[in-house]
Amino acid sequence: MDATITAPRAEVLRDRYRSRLPERLQELAGPVEGNVDLPLHIVWSGRTSYSLDRPKSRMTLYRTVLAEGLSEDLVALLQHRLLTEQWPVLRRLISPYIREVWEDAFPELLRSAPADTTAA
Repeated sequence: MDATITAPRAEVLRDRYRSRLPERLQELAGPVEGNVDLPLHIVWSGRTSYSLDRPKSRMTLYRTVLAEGLSEDLVALLQHRLLTEQWPVLRRLISPYIREVWEDAFPELLRSAPADTTAA
């Protein structure tokens, strides 16, 4: 693919995800248990309800909210401890643009990842 097309698209995506970031991870004050129903502006078709008590369901919820959620959604639906605990696996499941933006803004996420996954 032509680099002149890819680079601007990549920067637009990075800017979009960067604009949604909280100032600190501790602002992420979402639930830690139970079920979460996502609003239509985040998930407009398919599955809309997720169980935080089931690891795969929780991972899918976090992946979806990171990709599609607005700033207020991130704060309301994600929880900083759960995000940090899941990050070593979650970082492999999300877009590289989302991963770069979050890891640049919050280096503590990288410290939660095993050394062999930081380059993945």
